[in-house]
Amino acid sequence: MSREPASPTVVPERLRPVLEATRPIAERFLAAGKRVFLVGGPVRDGIAGRPGGVEPGLDVDIDLTTDATPDEIETLVSDMSDALWNQGKRFGTIGLMRAGRRFEITTHRAEAYVPDSRKPEVRFGSDIGTDLSRRDFTVNAMALSLPDLVLVDPFDGITDLAARRLRTPLDPGVSFSDDPLRMLRAARFIAGYGLRPDAELVRAVETMGSRLGIVSRERIRDELDKLLVLPNPSPGLWFIVNTGLAEEFLPELPALALEQDPVQRHKDVLAHTIAVVEKTRPDRTLRLAALFHDVGKPLTRSIGPGGVHFHHHDVVGARMTRKRMQELRYPSEVIDDVEQLVGLHLRFHTYKMGWTDSAARRYAHDAGPLLGRLNELTRCDCTTRNQAKARELGSRMDELERRLGELREREELDSIRPELDGVAVMEHLGIPPGRDVGTALDFLLQIRLDEGLLGEAEILRRLDAWWEERSRPS
Repeated sequence: MSREPASPTVVPERLRPVLEATRPIAERFLAAGKRVFLVGGPVRDGIAGRPGGVEPGLDVDIDLTTDATPDEIETLVSDMSDALWNQGKRFGTIGLMRAGRRFEITTHRAEAYVPDSRKPEVRFGSDIGTDLSRRDFTVNAMALSLPDLVLVDPFDGITDLAARRLRTPLDPGVSFSDDPLRMLRAARFIAGYGLRPDAELVRAVETMGSRLGIVSRERIRDELDKLLVLPNPSPGLWFIVNTGLAEEFLPELPALALEQDPVQRHKDVLAHTIAVVEKTRPDRTLRLAALFHDVGKPLTRSIGPGGVHFHHHDVVGARMTRKRMQELRYPSEVIDDVEQLVGLHLRFHTYKMGWTDSAARRYAHDAGPLLGRLNELTRCDCTTRNQAKARELGSRMDELERRLGELREREELDSIRPELDGVAVMEHLGIPPGRDVGTALDFLLQIRLDEGLLGEAEILRRLDAWWEERSRPS
């Protein structure tokens, strides 16, 4: 199946470090009568003129494929590895660390999902062309033989890169049946490389989207994360909505396609949401919060004399966010952070210019370590074309951040806590550990938020008065 040129490929200079790192491994395989090929991101990005993969900042493994069996791979590299792992051996993959670089070496294979199964059926082979045919897209179905540097491109991936076209090596129905996650991965390559999906690919996603249901939630979550942290994920998000794929794992997103104002016909909530995601920096937690921040609007939409309203969509949206992120198997700490950002994203709008110290303290306390992300989400949530309104919101946020800066200089704003700790409360009131101590600390925290630091004498006087009032017979 492969069509190899008769002479070595002219290799871009940016590929030289990768090739130098792989040379000792390639020579070891060649001496054993085995062929080995560089595949994946380095080949694609070397040809495309990109310094790295579509996931900025990730230390991507160097992927190699070979006609050697998994046992033969392990034998060949064991004595030249700083570390070796074989957890993926039953799938044909041996991983190793050498001179600070991670490698994954995989036996040529073809894999397919059997109906209603989340486990791939792996078959090993000896032909590079067959191996490349099972890969997701033509732009990834290229290999560079080592160490002779001959390019193998049986599906014209170079042409597709030049034409900015996204195709599958085989019929898209076959490729997506082999691994349905490829339908979601297409969104990442559309957004990350500016590729235009082939019409047959789009039709296949539209008709086969339900097959994503056999893919584990964890794999879907990881692919969504890779899309969201791209510099501009918008084309990929529109792709999953327009093809109906989002309905299979993120139905809250297409549900946002409703008008904010049916009279003025302002942009719909979906377009606004995608715009907010694009405006935020590529931080996973922040991008997820931008994606979910308005998911409560469809359930809270009402129309009254003043127009369209979405009362309490922040509270409703926070609950919806937690449920969906749990479904996608996000870590609990990530769910907590994103839920909190969604629940707080309207807090800023409840205050006007000239915030009191109390209001600023409560805002900072409730946001905690998410304060910076919350402020950025609030700024990016303004997508209006009304320049006066945008300037007014920006000025209010500038004012808030100025006030927070002033308070931070005077107080421990980043870790607001009661002026007394639990031990001091027990010693002063002469009470044992228990519910009363927690109630007292809550009382002292409210004073701290409302009035700031009062000093030991005054805070003890307040505590005594509170305790006396609490201890009186009812």
